[in-house]
Amino acid sequence: MPPPTAAPTADGPLVTLDRVHAAREVAAESGVDLLVVTPGSDLRYLCGYDAHAMERLTALAVPRRGEPFLVVPRLEAPMVDAGPAGALGLEVLAWDETDDPFALLARTAAARLGAAPARVAVGDRTWALHALGVAGALSGAALELAGPVIDRLRRVKTPAEVAELAAAGAAIDRVHARMGEWLRVGRTEAAVGADIAAAILAEGHVSVDFTIVGSGPNGASPHHELSDRVVADGDVVVVDIGGETATGYRSDCTRTYAVGRAPGADVAEWYAVLQEAQRASTAAVRPGVTCEQVDAAARDVIAAAGWGEYFIHRTGHGIGLDTHEAPYIVAGNDLPLEPGMAFSVEPGIYLPGRCGARIEDIVVCTDDGVTALNEGPRELVVLPG
Repeated sequence: MPPPTAAPTADGPLVTLDRVHAAREVAAESGVDLLVVTPGSDLRYLCGYDAHAMERLTALAVPRRGEPFLVVPRLEAPMVDAGPAGALGLEVLAWDETDDPFALLARTAAARLGAAPARVAVGDRTWALHALGVAGALSGAALELAGPVIDRLRRVKTPAEVAELAAAGAAIDRVHARMGEWLRVGRTEAAVGADIAAAILAEGHVSVDFTIVGSGPNGASPHHELSDRVVADGDVVVVDIGGETATGYRSDCTRTYAVGRAPGADVAEWYAVLQEAQRASTAAVRPGVTCEQVDAAARDVIAAAGWGEYFIHRTGHGIGLDTHEAPYIVAGNDLPLEPGMAFSVEPGIYLPGRCGARIEDIVVCTDDGVTALNEGPRELVVLPG
């Protein structure tokens, strides 16, 4: 089922009531009687409520029959009414501090359905406190994850969502274009990272998700963030950065730099392999190709050149309201690509104790191929020391 058309709101993510109804339809097709979605990106995606996760229960309940409803603490009900979720016209059931919100949810869902639900799907990132509370209130129900239902909607982006991701990508490209201002010999990774974080905000993001500055041997650790290591002349440096925009959509882009002295011919040799792997993987993207085939397109190039053991992670991940979401570009995932799927293509080569490199773009599968949402040089950029 394609996702419903959405349009941006003034102060939240792109959302319409059609999203909730689409989730209900997918749940019903899957035999799920009730979806229970607590604070997090799934809740924000479905109804526009960017709620704070805490011990008090906030949940969107979507029964397979009848209208969906929100269960919220009474002290937070005004925020629902004033935000994007309030414009959808969802019924809001506000509960007081001495109420049992789980009983309220169970009672209302049963009334909508005409019977207690037998299969209940809870959000993948629901706190155990709340998942167990739902299970206790619906003691006869089998609990399962809601991810398979909601991912069917979230993994295919609407044109409006793609536009948001493109704007985020352009903003993070502008940060990479300024890297020579900060990444210099004699500065610590932490100092460079602080400047990058400030630029991410200055270039249009509302928050910084991560700044990875992996210099020299730290670049061989794909998820290294920042340290007090001083950038040295001739270092190869992996810079992976991303943030959140006002509508909740994310950026994520990696470029690899050399600082001061240009690296030797050996680095140039395997970096050229990495470039070809990233090109091949991106070129493989089109409708009907599976996620694992896109992964293989990168992996096969690197393995054929003799560097396969140094490519130690999947080729990519979906992106949207989360930096990492479906679809995942990895061996074993036989999901066919569809137009509107947005994900990273980011092969890497990591040499323990020495250095590493990664090239990452966000791409979108189109009707007849692929569009990259990141620009800028993908070669090893040498910055003055």
